[in-house]
Amino acid sequence: MTGPGRGPVVVVVLGVSGAGKSTVGRALAEGLGVPFLEGDAVHPAANVAKMAAGRPLDDADRAPWLRTLTDRIRQSSRSGRGLVVTCSALKRAYRDELRRAAPGVWCVYLAVDRGTARARVSRRTGHFMPLRLVDSQFEILEPLEPDEPGVSVDAAGDPEVTMARARRAVAGFGGGPAR
Repeated sequence: MTGPGRGPVVVVVLGVSGAGKSTVGRALAEGLGVPFLEGDAVHPAANVAKMAAGRPLDDADRAPWLRTLTDRIRQSSRSGRGLVVTCSALKRAYRDELRRAAPGVWCVYLAVDRGTARARVSRRTGHFMPLRLVDSQFEILEPLEPDEPGVSVDAAGDPEVTMARARRAVAGFGGGPAR
């Protein structure tokens, strides 16, 4: 998939923990026939340990993680292939950094309320992100702004409905501002 005159499209699926990023991201990648990159899988070990201990990451902690993500986006774009990446990208500055990696970076923000996120995270098993960090994510969350390339999708309901909304949004991607 390519954006109009912009090269391969890289879809960044973002939101707080429990929003459904991995589920939606995998489905989008499969539907688009492009590789999938789970952002949690490229966190440095120190970040994973810090989060597992219930301590939120700060900008300095996230810097090497964001560099890894931007490097992977850049590599994908240079190879001429699209990519779907999942990552929290909670702040505009993080998304701006990801967009600077290559033309055609487009965001799907999965919007959920705090209660939904907390309920979903509380049911997880085998993930390093503890429930007590959900609130810290909402404290720094800067939702997708109207001038950012991408779309906000209500992800609080049924995962199948959320995936259908995300698929429609990506299929209709024209490189414009958030809708």
